[in-house]
Amino acid sequence: MTRTRFIIAGLFVALLLAGVVSSFASGSPDGLDHTARDGCTFNADDEITGGDCMAGKAEDHEFADGPFADYAVRGIDNEYLATGLSGVLGVAITFAVGGGLFWVLRRRGTPS
Repeated sequence: MTRTRFIIAGLFVALLLAGVVSSFASGSPDGLDHTARDGCTFNADDEITGGDCMAGKAEDHEFADGPFADYAVRGIDNEYLATGLSGVLGVAITFAVGGGLFWVLRRRGTPS
């Protein structure tokens, strides 16, 4: 398999995983979130209502209103489509930036 085919196959697999499999990711808190929520009290909507915990003191970050906040594309009502599209766009942007950097650095040549 040539290098180009290998890169295209890897990009295809990454896009497939990001676009399809990401929709099936668990929405449950991971280990860090679970630990940060220890000591909190919650209402029926899983919102913090009291207690003494790290999560109760958390604030939104400066990109909380960004186009890809919460692993979804803002403005798309279908949750699965918004999550999948966010993953695909993330892979595409990462590939473009990384590929561009490799291309620029490769073209520089070796220092004398």
